[in-house]
Amino acid sequence: MEHGVYLNHKHTSLSPGFSRLGQLSLLSLARESIQHGLDHGRSISVDIQSFAADLQKPGAAFVTLEKQGDLRGCIGSVEAYRPLVEDVAENAWNAAFTDPRFSPLTSAEFQLLGIEISVLTRPKDMSFNSEEDLKQQLVPGRDGLIIREGYHRGLFLPAVWEKLPDVDSFLSHLKQKAGFPQEYWSASISCQKFFSFEFSDDD
Repeated sequence: MEHGVYLNHKHTSLSPGFSRLGQLSLLSLARESIQHGLDHGRSISVDIQSFAADLQKPGAAFVTLEKQGDLRGCIGSVEAYRPLVEDVAENAWNAAFTDPRFSPLTSAEFQLLGIEISVLTRPKDMSFNSEEDLKQQLVPGRDGLIIREGYHRGLFLPAVWEKLPDVDSFLSHLKQKAGFPQEYWSASISCQKFFSFEFSDDD
């Protein structure tokens, strides 16, 4: 489970195999899971077979909550290890009630809530021989990035490029998020790249 970084804009770098109807099914499920959390203190139990076949496949998603234009929670999975519908339901509940940056969502806030879902591709290992080489391989506006060394790890969704549009600032802020100084570099750093597709209530 990862805490996401969300910015209020529309970004599409991946076209998934499901339709707007499928998107609406996932958005409705996310909202139902949060409502279930308010009523019962846990995420909803998903009847996987009641969803379209493409939504039953393993998938990794981030669920971002926004209240009146401000971030209210963002939690997600980096890799697919369970059906996409289960991943969305669990991460919606976690974004509402367990994101450590916020207090648990209240019923009053729920009425003001906007939801965005980001479906991620499988992260791919990157090969590079220096920090400059890594920067040259990044495509602003498209690439999400995971950086790792030892116990340190940080992730930026592709949406972060809207706020940090140049490669230098994107990478230095991601290193800071991972717990490194912004100017830090080591030959043992590893990175993975991924794409995502975002959709929301407002699309």
